Amino acid sequence: MKDNMLDVLMYIFENFIDDDHEQSGEPDVTALTTELGHAGFRKGEISKAFEWLEDLSVLCEEDEYPHTINTVFASTRIYSDSEKQKISLSAIGFLSRLEFYSIITPSVREVILDRAMALESDSIDLDQMKWVAMMVLYNQPGRETNYLWLENLLFDLEQDVLH
Repeated sequence: MKDNMLDVLMYIFENFIDDDHEQSGEPDVTALTTELGHAGFRKGEISKAFEWLEDLSVLCEEDEYPHTINTVFASTRIYSDSEKQKISLSAIGFLSRLEFYSIITPSVREVILDRAMALESDSIDLDQMKWVAMMVLYNQPGRETNYLWLENLLFDLEQDVLH
């Protein structure tokens, strides 16, 4: 049995998100829950994953948060003790690089951090942070190009680069 909420989220993202980024209406939650159960996920983890996705959707639609975050690029994000305990240094560095290269804004970074901290994992490593960032970017309106860039970066790393 698979019992990690992030595993459920990754499975949903890999298997049910259309490559053309088109959604044909609301998904049938009952059918999706059944299919996830057949894939080996527990109901509790499936429910938590749906709640996580719903919270992400709400964050992406809110008018105030995260758009009220200071978007001055000369500022420095100070991580709380709980964030530093849970999120690996390499994952924090990854977010900093995404922000440095203008792939994410400070407000999108805050959504990514919020969703990473919402995972029930004791620690978030680089690979997990990449998945969270990709899921958040996928749900950000107007960020399709950045999502595609990150998706290509994550999935094409396995291919050898010819010089």
